[in-house]
Parts: sequence; C-alpha cells; structure tokens
Amino acid sequence: MSSSLFSQRRGALAVVAAFSAACGLAAPASADGVESVVVSAARLPEPVGQAAFSVVTLDAAALSTSDRLDNALEQVPGISLFRRTNSISANPTIQGISLRSIGPSGAGRALVLLDGVPMNDPFGGWVIWTALPSEDIARAEIVRGAGAGPYGAGALTGTISLSERGATGGIATADVSGGELGTYRAAASGGAKIGAVSLFASAATEQSNGWYAVLPGQRGAADTRLWFRGSSAALRAETALGNGMTLVERVGYYDEARASGLAGGGAKAHGLSASVTLAKAATDANFGWRLQGWLLNSDLSNVSVSVAPGRVSTTPADDQYSTPALGWGLNAAALGQAGDFHWEVGADLRDDAGESREHYFYSGGRFLDNRRSGGRMIVGGAYGELAYDTGAWLLTAGVRADEWATSQGHLVQSSIASGAVSLQSNPPSRDGLVPTGRLGVRRNFADGEYLRTAAYAGFRPPSLNELYRPFRVGNDVTNANAALNPEKLYGGEVGWGGVRGNVSWNTTAFFNQLHDAITNVTIGTSPAGGALRQRQNAGDINAVGFEGDATAQLLPNFGIHAAVALTDARVHASAAAAQLEGKRPAQAPVATITAGATWYPLAPLGLTADIRFESARFDDDLNSRRLGSALTLDLRADWTVAHDWSFYVAADNLTDARIATAVDATGVVSYDAPRMVSAGIRYAP
Repeated sequence: MSSSLFSQRRGALAVVAAFSAACGLAAPASADGVESVVVSAARLPEPVGQAAFSVVTLDAAALSTSDRLDNALEQVPGISLFRRTNSISANPTIQGISLRSIGPSGAGRALVLLDGVPMNDPFGGWVIWTALPSEDIARAEIVRGAGAGPYGAGALTGTISLSERGATGGIATADVSGGELGTYRAAASGGAKIGAVSLFASAATEQSNGWYAVLPGQRGAADTRLWFRGSSAALRAETALGNGMTLVERVGYYDEARASGLAGGGAKAHGLSASVTLAKAATDANFGWRLQGWLLNSDLSNVSVSVAPGRVSTTPADDQYSTPALGWGLNAAALGQAGDFHWEVGADLRDDAGESREHYFYSGGRFLDNRRSGGRMIVGGAYGELAYDTGAWLLTAGVRADEWATSQGHLVQSSIASGAVSLQSNPPSRDGLVPTGRLGVRRNFADGEYLRTAAYAGFRPPSLNELYRPFRVGNDVTNANAALNPEKLYGGEVGWGGVRGNVSWNTTAFFNQLHDAITNVTIGTSPAGGALRQRQNAGDINAVGFEGDATAQLLPNFGIHAAVALTDARVHASAAAAQLEGKRPAQAPVATITAGATWYPLAPLGLTADIRFESARFDDDLNSRRLGSALTLDLRADWTVAHDWSFYVAADNLTDARIATAVDATGVVSYDAPRMVSAGIRYAP
C-alpha cells in the first residue's frame, strides 16, 4: 500500500469535522470535499504489484496546500526541478522534474502522466506546470525507482501519475488569492451532466510582479524583476457507452510569459493537449482494457542575454523566437485476475518531432545569423506484468522491451541578410532496443507492519533538445551532442513500514546506478568568458540513499509529520569526462528534510506549519560553484466561515531566508523568492 504520510491533512480534517459537529459548528470546507470526488471509469486500477515498490500518494487536500503543483509535489523529499527555483521563476527549459536527487536534469528524469497521457514536452522533456493547476488534479501517485511495466521510456528515477478530478454536479473547488510582490491568482474547476455526457472543466490564471534575484550589493542596471504571467484551461467530456465501456475526450491549453531577471531576457510558452480514451472497467468475471490516443503541441520562445562587467548592461545573445514541437502517441492496456493472480499486458508508442529556430551572433545592434536545429524521436514498447497476491504475500514481476529511433536530425546555420548557409550538419539516424524489467516482494504482517524488497531497470532516451540544440545562458555556452546514448538506471531497494495506533511510518534504503548519465560537461571557456560545456554521456552516477516518513496524530485536533531523503550520489566518470570522477552531480543535494504540524485550536480555525531543509549543492559539474544549505518555514491559517467557504492567510518563507539558486562564473549569486504573505478565499463544497 502507499505511504500514508501525505494523507495527514485529510485525516486531520476528518477528525476536526467530527469535532466541529460535536460543537455544533461548521466543518472545514474541504473535510468532505475530497471524499466526494468521483473517479472516472476510464481509469484502470493501479498497475498490478504496485504495493511492492516505493509509492507515495498525495490527495487533493495535500495538493491544494500550494498554488503550484510542482511546489506541492516537493512535500515528498527528493522531488525537485533542476534548480531550487519553482515554476514561477524557473525558465521553462529547466522545469523537468526528477526524483531521489540522483542527478537532476533540465529535461527531467521522471515521467509525468495525466490519466495515462505523458505531459513531458515533445522537444525538451520538461513539464510546463502552468498547464496543471492543483484545482484540476485529484491525486498524485509518486512511484520512486525506475519504471518498467506500464510506464515506459522516461520513467528513469520514477513516475508521477496524476489523476484528474472526477465529474461533479457544480463547482468542485474555487480559489481566489492575492498578496505581496503584486501576486494574484484565480482558479476553479467543476462539472455538469448533460444527458449521457458528463462534463468537467478547469481554468486558472496567475501573475506575479516578481523579485530581484540578485541582492543589492551585487545588483546592477542589468538586473530586473522575475515577473510571471500564466493561464490554463481544460475541458473533459465523458460518456458511458453501455456494457461497462466509457469514452473520455479531453483538451487542454496553457499560455505563459516570464522575465529572466536580466534586462531584455525572458521566455514565453504555449501549448495544446488532446486525448481520447476508450475503456472498459474490469469486473470479477471479465478483464478490463483501455485504448488511448493523445497529442501534445507546444511552442517556446526564449531570449537570453550576456551581461557586461559590473552588471551595468546586457547585450542580446540569442533569440530563440520559436520552437514548434508535436508529440503524439498511442497506448493500449488490458488487465485481469484469476484467483490470487493478477496480470497486465500493454503496448505504447510515442512519436516526437520538433525544431528550435533562433537568431544569434549579435553585432552592430542586430542579430546576424540564423540557426535551425531539431529532429525526430520515436519510441515504442510492449510489456507484461504478473502478481501473486494472497494478502499476506505479494510477489510481482514485469518485463518490458522498447525500440527507439532518431531521424531527421539537423543543424543549419545561415546568414540572416543573405541566406547563405555557413554550416549544415545532418547527423545519421540511430536506433536501439532496450529491455527492462522489475521484481518485487512484499510481506504484510498481522500487526500492521510490512517488509518489502524490489529490483528494477529503466531507461530514458535523450530529448531532441539534448541531441540537437546548442544554447547560451548569460556568458555560458552549451553545445548539443547528436551521438548521445539513452540513459539507463539499475537499482534495488528494501523497505519497512507499518501502522501502530495513531502512528504510521515508511522507510526505504536503495542503491541506484545511472548508466551513461547525460550531463553538461565543462570542456573549456566560452568566447564570452563564461563556461563552455557540451552534453555528454559522462559515465555512471552511483547513488546510495535512504527515504523515510512518519506521521502521528497526537491529539484529536493535532498531528505532526516528518520525512527525510538522504542520497550520496557520485560520478564514476567516462574517459571523456575524467574531470568529474568522484564529484557530486550538479544540483544534487545530499539531504532533504521536511516536517510539519496541523492544529485545530477551534473548530473553524486550522493552523499548519511546514519546514523544509535542504543541504548544500553545487551549481556546476566541476563542484566549483557551491550553493549553501537552505531552510524555509511556511505558515498558513484557514478560517471556515460556512460549510463551503473558508478564508486563509499564508506566509511562504516566513523568515525571509536567502535561498541560493545559481552562481555564475563571476561569483554573482541568484536567489529564490523572498518572504511572501498572501490571503485568499476558497470554495470547496
């Protein structure tokens, strides 16, 4: 079964609901809101044998504690974007998410699914979190460790499986808030039934005037605020076709713009997703199945600048004016049961194509050259899993095979004025077959405890961005590498956990090896004086780690929770990257610790406190740019004014801690958001 740590808030709300009823007062608005969610019949049960692996589940109550889904997911230690920034301030190209701090990556080493549809960008592998407001999501299931089985390519350090809220009669939830730094947000979701069709829709809009990432002592005229604007909308239609079959159609859209913190720099992104799912729910007598088709269409523009000495000004360095990308795919699955045996078989296909179009080489007040770089990646696979579950014992095994192929790779550089081509490179097409698998055993004891062990293998093909596109950030230049091999991860783990009275806990010790790790390797100095890097398969990253979480309901109206993730990751370098031997991967902290408490001193008043500590990390592969440890404290108070309405006040980073996110070659440090206080009203029937 999944970790129970993050159902703490929902459990506390249920307790206080009973407390409220005894006092004759209104219950907190979300006390029964979570329980009213209707799960779509088009979603098959969780993969067979799932309980043998390290799984953490966040329900709607836990996800609603933050306005941004990536922030909410960081309640699970070891989950993070490439840098310490969240998706409000992070450039879209570094919003890929990773688990276990084995080797964070801008492209991300975790697969993100929304009801089976991959949400990772077709060109870069990152995730645009603006497209996934928490009001749209009912549940997040985080599977730590390489995904074989139904997860396929990309589930290298784990999988984040999101479930959209079920259709409801009316508003499911709504939230309006505003606060410091010119921040406001409005979001809502809900549904209605029209004849045989159940509709569900969500929409969100958000803005922030931002902050200066550089402190006054190092700040110059080149530095500007990290402002943000973003919005999204989605619509789903669900129809019961009879004989247990359901048809689901969904479309979603997002649009966002942000500043880079440097004058003239910034990024915009927009995209469209669509999916069609036909499914039949499993019964005791018949197996269930699902057929699904989907597409993702995205575009990104990104302007980067170089910074003059003393930070007195900036100069345009690169204008990535368009990055059209299209990903589409199909998947099919069937599962069933015969006595204590459970089985699942399936296949999937993903086809990604995209191209970066940009102007570069700025001189005399204008860009002189144009560059197009991109290609195509196709990945197709099939899998089978079998589990034997007696209640006391769970044994599971799965195998998978994926074929990957690159084609149409190109890098063309030409003069903007004349159109004359100065460089044309067409890397040869490549392909390969990758077998993976996973095994798990779990023993459940009568006293509520369990022991489990698991072993697994997974892989991630390089993104089109990593294969074909060179880029520049500030004065640092990174070159692409069309010869990159897919990354593979091999690992094993043991776990122990259980429930005793009002206390529950889960622990896992693991060893993972990330083989042929793709990283940006420093190979010299750029023409602008920064670092010159190239994406390379830098060798292996060996990681030994421990994860643990615990909750305790100390009083009917007071509970605490804590979690820790410790990962000692080291590079065992290839000959081409010998300078990295023994070093820690860039942006990989050793320790992350979270703790918090939920207290209801009065029936209508809920108070929560959350602390997050992260140890020091390095900003670069050579471990020469150190980012110190970070400790933040968040507080929130909710006051229920009616059964469906509550007001809240939240203080993020209450102590105004300086959270270092990056340091450049000149020693200038960038920082994440300062203290921010906000207030809002929430409706959750």
